[in-house]
Amino acid sequence: MERLLDAMTIFSLVLMVAVLASVRRAHIRVEYSVSWLLAALVLLGLSRWETALRWFGRILGVSDPPSALLIVSGFVFLVVLYRLSLRISGLKDSNIALAQRVAILEYRLDSLDEKDQAFPAG
Repeated sequence: MERLLDAMTIFSLVLMVAVLASVRRAHIRVEYSVSWLLAALVLLGLSRWETALRWFGRILGVSDPPSALLIVSGFVFLVVLYRLSLRISGLKDSNIALAQRVAILEYRLDSLDEKDQAFPAG
């Protein structure tokens, strides 16, 4: 039991360091790093606070605290991944709308160029 809790503690600390290093190098935006840092803090807290872990275990109907930790950590990461999926979907929709607007602008510019060539100034 202790080995799994220690492993989750190490994992959460490594995750925090990796996220902070990514923010520092501008590989990840700050608003996305907050979700990952909160997830790592939840894992760290649960892996060190056995009373809370047993409480979650009772709520989930699991008698083994490390199993409760794995279930809760899986849930936390699913929530983070769901939030990121929503954001990615929104960005994809925005990219499609932007590409359509660019296409319309290019069409209008081509139309203006054709008019200029048909009726040269001068």
